[in-house]
Amino acid sequence: MPTGTTFNVQRFSTEDGPGIRTTVFMKGCPLRCKWCHNPEGLSPQPELVWYDVRCVGARECLTVCPYDALELTPDGMRLDRERCTVCGLCEEACPAGALEVIGREWAAEELYAEVAKDRAFYETSGGGVTVSGGEPVMQAEFVEAFLRLCREGEMHTALDTCGHADWGIYQRLLPFVDLVLYDLKIIDKERHREGTGVYPDRILENAKRIAQRGIPMWVRTPIIPGYTDDEDNIARLAAHIRDELSTVERWDLLAYTNLGQPKYCRLGRPYPLDGAELLTRAKMERLHTVALGGGANVAVWSGAVRD
Repeated sequence: MPTGTTFNVQRFSTEDGPGIRTTVFMKGCPLRCKWCHNPEGLSPQPELVWYDVRCVGARECLTVCPYDALELTPDGMRLDRERCTVCGLCEEACPAGALEVIGREWAAEELYAEVAKDRAFYETSGGGVTVSGGEPVMQAEFVEAFLRLCREGEMHTALDTCGHADWGIYQRLLPFVDLVLYDLKIIDKERHREGTGVYPDRILENAKRIAQRGIPMWVRTPIIPGYTDDEDNIARLAAHIRDELSTVERWDLLAYTNLGQPKYCRLGRPYPLDGAELLTRAKMERLHTVALGGGANVAVWSGAVRD
């Protein structure tokens, strides 16, 4: 049986489909969105991170590292990622949990047993299991095996995807999926490539094909300053949903959040949206009005805003 690598298994999730759910976050993503709030999900490989607020300066990690990849300085821990093999010895040695390897390998049966622990909560709330990422279809063989077990166990399943994959992969996975959470960010081709690294053609086509199969969909659009937050983009997305995606039950306009910024620091990466402000309530309400006016009457908005 195939194995898969996750960066988080989040229990009691209420944002990734109906009811109380367990969301399985798979590592690896084909997009490079400037606003990604889960950068630990971009690489398919396990990664080492350092939490400054946990570090007590015990230095055991420096002693056990066989590659001299760690240096504790007055400014914090320096990780030489070219030397580091993510062996995990430093994580085991750290008494405060300041060093952590992000990325756990599972067998499909093992992960199913983990999510099945909360079956009672799924049944009483109308919830289930959501496979997210990163991008879960990048580990399609494992995800297929896992979703098959969930279907055999009569659990409600949701697939959270960016849509950028060969249609053949979705054909394999969709028979085991009750709901698709689908990211639609930007309609304009060049702006989509600038913001995400890829053109939207395949994404838009796959969304149409999923809808044509009659599978319920929830569309998600992150509202990002300077990228997705103009009225023309929202109006064009609304028209596309209205005309092409008949099975969309909900369209979430998700206000930009900077809560992912500390994750970039832990991974030693620059934050592309450094200095970007939260959107105003008036802005989000206006975009919501545009979405409704464009015929997408299932649109809702959420997220932290400033007045």
